[in-house]
Amino acid sequence: MELALDIKDLKKTYASGTPALKGVTLSIPQGDFFALLGPNGAGKTTLISIVTGLADKSSGSVRVFGVDMEKEPQKARLHVGVVPQNFNFNIFEKVIDIVVNQAGYYGIPRSVALPRAKKLLTDLGLGEKLNVTARELSGGMQRRLMIARGLIHEPKLLILDEPTAGVDVELRRSMWAYLEKLTKSGVTILLTTHYLEEAEQLAKRVAIITKGEIIVNGTMEEVLAMHDDSAPKDKYRAGKLEEVFLKLVEGDAPTL
Repeated sequence: MELALDIKDLKKTYASGTPALKGVTLSIPQGDFFALLGPNGAGKTTLISIVTGLADKSSGSVRVFGVDMEKEPQKARLHVGVVPQNFNFNIFEKVIDIVVNQAGYYGIPRSVALPRAKKLLTDLGLGEKLNVTARELSGGMQRRLMIARGLIHEPKLLILDEPTAGVDVELRRSMWAYLEKLTKSGVTILLTTHYLEEAEQLAKRVAIITKGEIIVNGTMEEVLAMHDDSAPKDKYRAGKLEEVFLKLVEGDAPTL
């Protein structure tokens, strides 16, 4: 099967001398729903920035559907859609215009972008909000707008950086359903989230990164199998993935 993302021995050291990535190797098959988890400062954002062309690597290689990110960056970026953690659109612009204008960056004519944007926004529950400004949307609706914008050029790989941060439970679950539908249509998804139950619910495979290194990389079943059912139960019980995550990050568990 073709790899959507193929990262080999990726290293990044900042000018200050701080190492952000220490030889990360990661493969994501086409059509997979992959969760990349880690505490703050673990290297997730740096890795995503390199994959999306927003940061330079120190060494190693990144291929997106076989296209070398360093040799053919523009071609590689055409395959990638990004939904960043922070809102970065003009809040005074109309919802439909935000998505259509994004299409223009990829050379998509308005005649093609407009119906595509309307369908995306409608599918994401924003069909009645096309002509309102982004500032009039709730936080959850703005998250959906970000997803529509990330999908307008029909990327084969969608990177979601904390896509449901600040979103209520009901809206979050409807977003989960939409994302699952996307993967069934063939879109590969790379998810970073601090909601570990979200990753446990959605992802087929999971990697955990801490201090710039991947410490676990396996199927969700393999990672959940590391859960210790014999642990004391007279205290707060988190989900299985959360408990495995905490043990791994604290260095108390073996790695896969």
